[in-house]
Parts: sequence; C-alpha cells; structure tokens
Amino acid sequence: MPRTDAVLRDPRLAEAVHRLGPDTVKSAVRQAQDQAREGTLLPEDVADTALALLPPSAGGLRPVINATGVLLHTNLGRASLSQAARRAVREAAGPTDVELDLRTGVRARRGRTALAALRARVPSAGAAHVVNNGAAALVLVATALAAGREIVISRGEMVEIGDGFRLPDLLVSTGARLREVGTTNRTCVADYADALGPQTGFVLKVHPSNFRISGFTRAAATAELAALGAPVVVDIGSGLLAPHPLLPEEPDAESQLRSGAALVTASGDKLLGGPQCGLLLGHDDLVRTVSRHPLARALRVDKLTLAALQATLTGPGTPTADALAADPVRLRHRAERLAAALGADGVDAWAVASDATVGGGGAPGVTLPSAALSLPEAYATALRTGRIPVVGRLEGGRCLLDLRAVPAEDDERLAEAVRAAAGR
Repeated sequence: MPRTDAVLRDPRLAEAVHRLGPDTVKSAVRQAQDQAREGTLLPEDVADTALALLPPSAGGLRPVINATGVLLHTNLGRASLSQAARRAVREAAGPTDVELDLRTGVRARRGRTALAALRARVPSAGAAHVVNNGAAALVLVATALAAGREIVISRGEMVEIGDGFRLPDLLVSTGARLREVGTTNRTCVADYADALGPQTGFVLKVHPSNFRISGFTRAAATAELAALGAPVVVDIGSGLLAPHPLLPEEPDAESQLRSGAALVTASGDKLLGGPQCGLLLGHDDLVRTVSRHPLARALRVDKLTLAALQATLTGPGTPTADALAADPVRLRHRAERLAAALGADGVDAWAVASDATVGGGGAPGVTLPSAALSLPEAYATALRTGRIPVVGRLEGGRCLLDLRAVPAEDDERLAEAVRAAAGR
C-alpha cells in the first residue's frame, strides 16, 4: 500500500493541493487507499483513483450548461453574469475602497458608485438602495414604513413567490397588518380608496410575475393609485429597468416611477441580468428612511455583489439580454450543425423547433421561438452527471437541449458532453 505522503508527491495531486486544499486531497487519497485495502483497486492505481475522486473546484458549485429553454432558471442560479461582471468580481476579491474615499482617506458611503450607476439607468429615481435579494427589499420597506400599521393590497396580488414562501407571510413578519381589498380577479381604485385611513403605511402593488389571470379581470394602474395620496410601493419583481420591446406587458422601474410610484422594488438577478440582489428606487426621502433603518445593516450586500451590479449596469450586454434577442433562424442553424456533426458520430440527434421561456418569475405566458437538439430520453441523466453537466428538458419522450440560453461559443462543449453521454 503506497504511503499517503508518497501519493501526495504525485505532481498532479500536488497541484490539486494548491487548488483545492490539503484536506480535500488527503480525503480522496484515503478513499482510494481504502479501495485498495478492500481489494477492489490495485495499489499502483491509488493516485489515479484519488485524482478522479477530487471535486472540480473548491467552491462546491459546478458550472452547468443551461439547455432547459428557461432563460432565468432559479435552480441554476438565474442570470449568468456578463464577462465584465465576472472580471469585476475577480478584481473586487481583494481589499477594495468599498467604504473608503481614497482621495480624503475617510469613510465613504458603501457602494456609492454602483448606486450612482443604478440611478443613471433609472433617471426618474431620486435615490437608490441595494439589499441582498428582491424579497429582502420588500421586507425592508414594510418594516421601515409600515411596522404596526397597515399595508393595503389587492387579494389578487397576494402571491406565493416560490419554495413555499408567500408574500403575505413575509409582510406580516415585519409587524405590519395587511388590509386586503377587492377580489382575486377584480380590484378597482374605489376598493383601495375605501381602505385608506390614518393607519395606512402604504399601498402595495405587486406584479403577479409567475402566473397570469385572464378573462373577467380588473386591476388598478399605478397612476390611479398614486392619485389617492398614500405612498404607492410597486414590486415589479423581475428587475426590468426600462421598457423592453419583446416584453410589452412586463412592468419596468422607470415607467412605474413616472406613473407616480413612491418606491419600486425589484430583483437584480432576473431580467437585469446581474447578481442576486434587491433593488429599491424612488423618492429620496423614502429611500433615505428605508436605507437608515437598523434592518438595512442585516440585509446589505457585499463588495462582490456591488462590483458585479455596477459592471452589469455600465458594461456591455449581458447573457440574459443576448438570449432574449437571439435570432430563431440562427438558433435553428446552430441546432442543425450540431445535429449533423453528432449524427456523423452515430448519435441519434435531430434539430427541432422549440419554445423557450423567460423564467425566474418574469414574463409569464411569454414564449420565445427557439431551436433544440432532440436526443433519446436516456441521455438526460448521463448529460446531467457528466464531466460537463448539461441540463435539458424531457418532452414527448425525448431529451431536448434548447439553445436559446446556450451561448454560441459553448456549442463545441455541448457537443463534447453529448458524445461523452453517448459513450456512457
């Protein structure tokens, strides 16, 4: 049996120690030695087996090719960061001036340049603040402005936001009371007006971003609610900062503020295409009140998030924007090229039309024409568990790899993963 220190002198494992840490590598070596002791492995194969047992990275998260056709897949981390945002994160990993004015040498406002970039993208916002996710933004607003008071909200907007978490429960946890108005399908301005009183903290309008109600419906517009006099907080959810031609029914921060919203809350890792964070935009006095509440300290974001957010706001286009704007004809050509190359290797691959969706609680009911590789259903598991994990979807007894959320530069990696799955 080779000694542990002798195995660790293998150059490949020595390099892995620097990359993954000594404890992780030693654990893999001991597992391989145990297999050799049990007789299931030759002693001379201990080093090779230990190398195969090592995780690909120290972080524990594996990069995945998102071929589901869902652009903002929550289980896959929603928006992919742009190259500019990834560089910004690396640059911010060491000491930074996140709360220091290098010119004067005194403390400065945290994230000031990222907040300035956010305001520049939403001119109607008097001020901005950033917290760690979209739900936190709404919780902070409710705590700062309505604890012990009432939040007036339509019954049709009391939504579940995912993983069993419900908006009413979040709001009540802040100490606010909910004043429900209207019905599931119809709520008019008069319903809100009748509920307003001395105990009103604010009126809340929530975009039902992960479902649609059609038919005999009615909802009050932001401008109508703003005319009632109470502050109107609009949770747009998906993080769209300005109108988008492909998503005409998706609310955006700039339009909501122009319509009279006092505050807008949103997520940064959805249609904005940035890191996970919660955005607050609106009247200067209200943003100042919210940002100085003690809870704001517990919900603040770190320097890496601030760096990625600013690079997303000021840098070149994001992968999310590219996926939204992808040309269906070019997607079809990519699928046909991949299918032809894989077919030449004996893989049962076809190019087929597909429908993609936005996902991430955004643009419900919107479908985006796309193209996909169609493979036998058995490929799904082999692709997910391969060296290059690929996540597709099952449809009609086939495994579909939708290309709308897959950058063109990843086509060869995708083909490599399919060939490996075919071999398995």
